[in-house]
Amino acid sequence: MIAYNLSCARGHEFEGWFQSGAAYDTQEAQHALACPICGDGQIQKAIMAPSVKGSVTKAKGRSEVATSDAHDKRQRFVSGMRKFIEENADYVGPRFPEEARKIHYGEVEERHIYGESTIAEAKELIEEGIDIAPVPSDPDDLN
Repeated sequence: MIAYNLSCARGHEFEGWFQSGAAYDTQEAQHALACPICGDGQIQKAIMAPSVKGSVTKAKGRSEVATSDAHDKRQRFVSGMRKFIEENADYVGPRFPEEARKIHYGEVEERHIYGESTIAEAKELIEEGIDIAPVPSDPDDLN
């Protein structure tokens, strides 16, 4: 992944993440980029400060700290998201596919649910047009 600072013709600056530099170039050539603030399609790379390392040791140390910080932030985000889901949705366990269909087809009152399904069941739900999303595992449970 590569992050670019981008700007639109109206001067809004924002960050864009791309699979590679070539992926950015392809999207730019196809005019597939738009400003998230105003929707302007005239996007260009903004000036970015280079990442200059004083030595290999310093670079390694900074990299490890940045990686650790990013990991901690991801863990807090995932934990918070799981907590929100658990507090605001009904746990239906392995009955998830059945309950999701009942809600989708109006057989029961609409509500937020979470539970388990196999990959095959999840694919079937998606093919039926039922909106579902995987809930990441609690990072605290993985340690």
